[in-house]
Amino acid sequence: MTTVRELAQRCKKASAAFGNLRSGDKNKLLEALALVLLEKRGFIKTENQKDILLAKENGLTDAMIDRLRLTDARIDGMAGGIRKVIALPDPVGGQDGAYRHPEGMLIARQRVPLGVVGMIYESRPNVTVDSATLCLKSGNACLLRGGKEAIHSNIALSELIRKALKHCDLSEDLVCLVTDTNRQSAVDMMGLTGLLDVLIPRGGAGLINAVVENSRVPVIETGVGNCHVYVDNQADLRMATDITVNAKCSRPSVCNAAETLLVGSDIALKFLPLVQKGLEAYNVRLHGCPETISILGDSVIPATEDDWGKEYLDYDLAVRVVSGVDEAIEHIGKYTSGHSECIVTESYKNARTFCEGIDAAAVYVNASTRYSDGEEFGMGAEIGISTQKLHVRGPMGLEHLTTVKYIIQGNGEIR
Repeated sequence: MTTVRELAQRCKKASAAFGNLRSGDKNKLLEALALVLLEKRGFIKTENQKDILLAKENGLTDAMIDRLRLTDARIDGMAGGIRKVIALPDPVGGQDGAYRHPEGMLIARQRVPLGVVGMIYESRPNVTVDSATLCLKSGNACLLRGGKEAIHSNIALSELIRKALKHCDLSEDLVCLVTDTNRQSAVDMMGLTGLLDVLIPRGGAGLINAVVENSRVPVIETGVGNCHVYVDNQADLRMATDITVNAKCSRPSVCNAAETLLVGSDIALKFLPLVQKGLEAYNVRLHGCPETISILGDSVIPATEDDWGKEYLDYDLAVRVVSGVDEAIEHIGKYTSGHSECIVTESYKNARTFCEGIDAAAVYVNASTRYSDGEEFGMGAEIGISTQKLHVRGPMGLEHLTTVKYIIQGNGEIR
């Protein structure tokens, strides 16, 4: 079996001649990829079904199985996402920040690819396509390592990506998949200094923390989403119900799904029964504070300290009654993962207080946290959602997969 280091070396070699490829040629490659995904959807679904069956045998939850599933609609969505990236401007080669030195030199900052991007991710096979698409458009090679749950799907998708590369007379090694899903392969990737320029983990807190703590390659921390919806004392209760149900239930297994509901004490008696009814349609399990239990009854599971910081990724929701916006901000500040936080309110003052008091990548006023997504933010697709502050924060698109170099044009100047 080819080692992780050997795959990285192939990526590094392939990337050397790829960074300066013209935008038109990169777009032709991506269109070839979109077409092959659509043409081979039967093959993709057959391989994906192998992962689904294994997931059921291994007792994965319905929500986790949903993360794995590739339907016709999702395959169409992957192809559509590729075409949105095609339509986006290519950041590579663009110059800005030009400065004329007093002695005559012109100093300009130019966008260049990072080089080789490493990805370690879990469960969602669409990440294979999204990552490859964004890396290729931004002039990067990528080394991908998905989880064992999606191995058949990831192998199938990587084969089709490499087929598109070959069709366009480009090195297939621009996209390499690590097929060994043992823990050691992830550890090996963390040690690939000089071969990987950045390592991006996408998955649960355990994976992300392991990479952040142990990697010798620069890391962009992504993904963990303990997202909150705070329903203010001055909220429209129907709007608040719709936003809460959408944020929790539209796709509970993703990082932008709500995990905690905070409710102002003035409206808790009216609102909690309303939202409970909406959540019951999805069999959501509520983990509540004592006041929540006193209003909704014994069907609510008593919340523990662990519930407030938990990313359930399932049909579970922690619920707490708070006095108002200040206590909501205090609670979120203690337990947030820095991903996406929401306030539902008719009060401009409370909305401003919330936006100014919350430290997160995305802060919403009267809209679902489910919009935290590169495609929804106009990036075509995303390689992840960064919850750190350097070098990028929030959904990561094309520009975030580039860095800069300075081009200095002189006429014999010496210092």
